[in-house]
Amino acid sequence: MNEYKYADIEVGKTECFCAEITEDTISRFRELTGDDNPLHKDDDYAKEKGYWGKVGFGMLTAAFLSTLAGVYLPGKYSLIQQIKLDFSNPVFAEDKLEITGEVTEKNDLFNLIYIKVTIRNQNEKKVLRGSMQVRVTE
Repeated sequence: MNEYKYADIEVGKTECFCAEITEDTISRFRELTGDDNPLHKDDDYAKEKGYWGKVGFGMLTAAFLSTLAGVYLPGKYSLIQQIKLDFSNPVFAEDKLEITGEVTEKNDLFNLIYIKVTIRNQNEKKVLRGSMQVRVTE
């Protein structure tokens, strides 16, 4: 876990990490949230809707932004205040994701950093893009 303090962070600072979406991850997310939409659990239904198989949850993909802020940028001293995002493309089981955050702005008055976020799959296809506002508590 990184422990960047506000003074340590410069505009342009970038961190990234990788994660894999598995059948088990999707199943556990469904159990946790109660989202029983057939698009996320029925291959045939998803294929009828134009996908090659069941689609992973968008919010499961977005949950990695918590890891980005809480572990990587800034890490220990983070408090997420706002997230804005767009789901660019669907995620499927066995996708390998790269989650990247880049500091684009700082607010010295409130110790806020603004982070541009991007998640890409193993084919370099963007599956999520957005921004986060994170307070750095140290």
